[in-house]
Amino acid sequence: MMNKHFISRGLAFLILIVCTAAMISPIFFMISTSLKTKSEMLLFPPTWIPQSFQWANFKELFTNDEIKFGVLYQNSIIIAVFTVIGTVFSSAVVAYGFSRYRGKGRNLMFMLMISTMMLPYPAIMIPQFLLFSELDWMDTFLPLIVPAFFGSAYQIFLLRQFFNTLPNELYDSGKIDGASVIRMFTSIALPLSGPALATVAIFSFVWSWNDLLAPVLYLNSQEKFTLPIGMAAMISSKFRIAPWNLLMCAAIMAVIPVVALFAVAQKRFTEGIVLTGIK
Repeated sequence: MMNKHFISRGLAFLILIVCTAAMISPIFFMISTSLKTKSEMLLFPPTWIPQSFQWANFKELFTNDEIKFGVLYQNSIIIAVFTVIGTVFSSAVVAYGFSRYRGKGRNLMFMLMISTMMLPYPAIMIPQFLLFSELDWMDTFLPLIVPAFFGSAYQIFLLRQFFNTLPNELYDSGKIDGASVIRMFTSIALPLSGPALATVAIFSFVWSWNDLLAPVLYLNSQEKFTLPIGMAAMISSKFRIAPWNLLMCAAIMAVIPVVALFAVAQKRFTEGIVLTGIK
């Protein structure tokens, strides 16, 4: 009996090690490649440990005039920050309205809003493109930032679920104290919504940071390009041989803000997942 229990635990532990190694190996290879020379990165079979660590690759990434990584990084940060601000603010206002106020057609409007989550982006891509063209917003950051200030159906749904958990007694006490609608939203609902707002902020940042399709549609000038476009261009015909070592350096630099944001907001993010019931 003991042997059977020991074998099953050992087998489970072995599977755990194999799965962990399978998940970590791409990250390890990315870091390893970023520190290789141009000749070593083309070796076959590839080496896992660089023969000599080329830390200068990171310096070359930022100083290469063809890549202009600093500009790409700056553009992505600007778009992501404004997208987070717009999404959090607008989604919180709309979600609070759906949660707190009753009226004719409220449920219908909410269902219509939720149904927009089913629409794939290619279905609205052409109408949006024509609209932004008429507004003369092409080759600017506006098509990537302004829609965030009109809310996101998924984020509104998520925040509404959280606002629904707040007890009515809190709002009743606010009314007794003479608080206005705006005061109850800013002084009662928002201060208690830290975990949900952190979750919305992280999701918005990651989606904007990783978005490739929308920037490709609306940005034409190289000085307006974002990180995903710049990294895709590094493996195009622009370079005779794709600089995989620099591309891996760029991938590491691209991951850092997301990891840092998650590390800072991890506790709030986990609470938000629990409180809003995200699966």
